[in-house]
Amino acid sequence: MNVLITGGNRGLGLGFVQHYLGTGHDVWAGHRADIGGLADIKHSGLHLLQWDVGEDDEPLGELPEHIDLLINCAGIYGPGKDGQELDKVRPAVMQDVFNVDCIGPLRVVQRLHKRMVRGGVIANLSSKMGSSGDNSSGGTYAYRAAKAALVIVSKSMAVDLAPASVHVITLHPGWVRTDMTHQTGLIDVEDSVSGMADVIERARDYAPGAFIAFDGQEIPY
Repeated sequence: MNVLITGGNRGLGLGFVQHYLGTGHDVWAGHRADIGGLADIKHSGLHLLQWDVGEDDEPLGELPEHIDLLINCAGIYGPGKDGQELDKVRPAVMQDVFNVDCIGPLRVVQRLHKRMVRGGVIANLSSKMGSSGDNSSGGTYAYRAAKAALVIVSKSMAVDLAPASVHVITLHPGWVRTDMTHQTGLIDVEDSVSGMADVIERARDYAPGAFIAFDGQEIPY
């Protein structure tokens, strides 16, 4: 199976790279200038792909002719929680986070969806913080808005790509101990990735565009 993962140089993206290499698949790992943890992986099935998903028409290296699984994992949080409060968040911050976390996956799918095999899966990583139904604490305007928008974009992808037999789902990884959470999460990268990979394996058990947590539970929009 050919797997392409954006944001593959650290955190959850790197965890996905290690998982799919470890299960015998060929992996194209997207990264920006810094290859990060990918430098430590020596595996014939690993293909490095420099790709800044926040840029339009980014020149790319060699892509797989066909893709069985595409995981849009690249993302940013933006400034800390204090910088995303009602009286402090700035339009430029909203635009920067939205550009990477929502438009970024759209850019990737626009360039790659014709390479997806029939029966292929696209998994877009959002967050439960993008759920209106789950929002009881407010704040974090930029990150919440971008992740909420991604859920809607992902649903439209699911509808539009269904005739090509490409199934699209949106994932919530849980609160994971990564650099983004300053290692304060409740679960490890390995547990999150293992759970999400199981959801991906069973993607067609869920409706197209469904928003699913790493433990298989559906999340309200």
